[in-house]
Amino acid sequence: MRFSVSTYTLIVWLTTVPFVVAVIAVAVARRRRASARRAFAEAALMEQIAPGASPARQRLKGFLVVVAVLLLGLAAGRPQVGTKLGVVRREGVDLLLAVDVSASMRARDLKPDRLEKARREAASLIGMLDGDRVGLITFAGEAFVQCPLTVDYGAASMILSAIEPGTIPTPGTALADAIRTAVKAMETRPDRAKALVIMTDGEDHGSDVMDAARDAAEAGITVFTIGMGSTAGEPIPETAGEGYKRDRAGQIVMSKLNESVLIDVAAATGGRYFRATDTERELAAIEEEISAMQQGELESRMYAYYEERFQVPLALGLLVLALEIFIPDAVRRRKDPRRRQG
Repeated sequence: MRFSVSTYTLIVWLTTVPFVVAVIAVAVARRRRASARRAFAEAALMEQIAPGASPARQRLKGFLVVVAVLLLGLAAGRPQVGTKLGVVRREGVDLLLAVDVSASMRARDLKPDRLEKARREAASLIGMLDGDRVGLITFAGEAFVQCPLTVDYGAASMILSAIEPGTIPTPGTALADAIRTAVKAMETRPDRAKALVIMTDGEDHGSDVMDAARDAAEAGITVFTIGMGSTAGEPIPETAGEGYKRDRAGQIVMSKLNESVLIDVAAATGGRYFRATDTERELAAIEEEISAMQQGELESRMYAYYEERFQVPLALGLLVLALEIFIPDAVRRRKDPRRRQG
């Protein structure tokens, strides 16, 4: 037999301390009862007023209370016996989130800016997951895996919160590189259901993005794209925070959401394109799509577990308490027939 709590907790807090408290409480109750009787009447008179009062029964009732406390303390420690072998299987989808950290993601047509909006949506999507593995890719002129596939959502969220514009020193937006990085990151498990969510304004600078999308489709990866920004265009703030980025001719550079390329990439892999919204309704749609994908086994291992037996001391403790309640304090004495005749 074992207990689910530590030996220290069981001995000190679940048995010894309650035992001492119960003994003191019973002793104090007996002393107060005796003092009350002495204050009420003398012993001889009390025998006439309350015939049959039994100190032995009162001691028995106190003993039963202490025993019940000990049994309930043992039940709280959750005794367990025996072991059984079982198999833990965790199933889900491999999901990579690719976040664009290029300079154009500083544009403020989404509040507070495109990158912060993408980061918030990625965090919300992680919060919707249950049993899926998630990883994080950041990309600008190059793409890198910032967080490998994991079920530690807290770690993934912490890494996500640390990404900033300039995380990738190479300027530009290599959308194809982000897709191929995702393909490579998920190639170790060809039997897994795989999804890639790309959050970007779609400004691809000369990369062969459609070839990369076809590679993703062949690898069994479904790509969902979320467009960050507006098609009307928005100036790009300078890194220093003053003014806007200008071209060589001195004109303010406008960054526009390129929806067409994001639609084509998603369609090539059987996925869908969504534009980012304030209500984030696109995330619910993506989560529903991911949930409908074929679930693959993430982990399978043997484990041993114990059978709970707290019910036994709990039932005994309640039984002893019930017994204490039904035991009367006094012994019924038969009336003397000679007294009736007199």
